[in-house]
Amino acid sequence: MGKGSSIRKLLVAVLLPVIAACGFHLQQPSQLPEAMGKTLIQAEDPYSPFVRRLTILLEQNGVRVVDALPASAILEIPVNQMRLEVLTIGDNARVREYRVRHLVTFRLVDAQGVELVASQTLERSRVISFDERDILAATREEEFLRDELADTMSRMVVRLLGAGEI
Repeated sequence: MGKGSSIRKLLVAVLLPVIAACGFHLQQPSQLPEAMGKTLIQAEDPYSPFVRRLTILLEQNGVRVVDALPASAILEIPVNQMRLEVLTIGDNARVREYRVRHLVTFRLVDAQGVELVASQTLERSRVISFDERDILAATREEEFLRDELADTMSRMVVRLLGAGEI
């Protein structure tokens, strides 16, 4: 056994209790309702980043997402909106700062239409500072924030479906 291996073992032995003491733990899969075994997602844009990420998360939690009926459950997403709002305007009448806002409304019903999770609305936003001298970076930052919001919202929906309520 080499010196590097001993150092790694010592480092792991020291860091594990520290990480555990701070409350860190890996996120466990959500306990989703049994009726979600075969779920249809009804959304205006089934190819949006939010719906695609939600589909992946549901499948990682044991749900088979189907494209058409019959399904054991239907996840209705009537609202999935991403909006930009101007927050501040500079001296030169150009936008300096704006907010990216993501709004999602969803509810879960079983195959007979019985509501399993009541309609809920979630909203998250992030603020972006716009630098007109670096438009490419600002565009990339906006794309990153949109993807990050879609990921955050999809994780929240899965957690709430597992909890059955807010």
